[in-house]
Amino acid sequence: MLKVCSFMPAVTQMIYDMGLDGHLYGVTFECPQQALKEKKPVVRCILEGKNLSSQEIDALFSASKHQGKDLYYVDEPLLEQISPDIIFTQDMCDICQIDTACTAAAVANLEKQPELISISPESLEDVFQSAITIAKAMGKEEVAYTYLNGLYKRIDTVIDKLREAKALPKRIMLMEWLDPIFNCGHWIPHQIAYAGGIDMLSNPSGDSIVTLWDKIVKYDPEILVIAPCGFTVERTLEEMHILTKKEGWNNLKAVQENTVFIADFDMFTQSSANTLVDGIELLAGLFHPDVLEVPKRLSEKYRPFSIKVVQQ
Repeated sequence: MLKVCSFMPAVTQMIYDMGLDGHLYGVTFECPQQALKEKKPVVRCILEGKNLSSQEIDALFSASKHQGKDLYYVDEPLLEQISPDIIFTQDMCDICQIDTACTAAAVANLEKQPELISISPESLEDVFQSAITIAKAMGKEEVAYTYLNGLYKRIDTVIDKLREAKALPKRIMLMEWLDPIFNCGHWIPHQIAYAGGIDMLSNPSGDSIVTLWDKIVKYDPEILVIAPCGFTVERTLEEMHILTKKEGWNNLKAVQENTVFIADFDMFTQSSANTLVDGIELLAGLFHPDVLEVPKRLSEKYRPFSIKVVQQ
């Protein structure tokens, strides 16, 4: 029987979504809860269990990258025990996930050498294509097409309703990190576009980058969405003071009009096709509430943030 390990949470999610989890034997500590309950975590991180601020996390990752140190490690005895045929890894971000080079070093001494397949999408279409790559590698390519057909239909529904309503695109900013502030990149600008918005501070199909607060104030988004990588709504709320204390926060159009929203990261920075389509449906409901409603199943995945602060 084919044995697979996923060293990427998004791949794990898509394997489950496509009903291929019977072949999955090893995952990472960051994988979805369902996987962690059923599969063995092979990839670990020295930061597990530590409650660090956004600034501390950024500083630690930056320092480790500069020094050439790895924050992630592989449980090699467990990997040897599993003896996988395929390991899915990634080369898109060596900061927040283990990459192929680190994985290759970990498997070098295994008696059976697994095939390493890197899933490293840059655009939304790349994410969809990665589902085909995963299913094909597992001998179930047709499953991916059925999976994607349903997702494309959901996107088409959003597009058609916005077109029928002649909805004009909204001026958006989506933040991927709080301290320092990062704009959004890769597939997220494409999600925003499908949802009827435009983020002129974003970097489509490219890396997110540090973005100066003054630039954000001048851009003055109509709607501000905050979804830091790896953070739930509750975790982000702990650090919203970083933004609310900034000069000009109260004067932002999004703050004045109560269109600031906090959202769970997995609908944006986790590149699993189904969760990204969830993100499109959520954004469309936030951008154009007169045309589309946020799906009820996503009601716990976001929260309006309407507290205004008085500058000292």
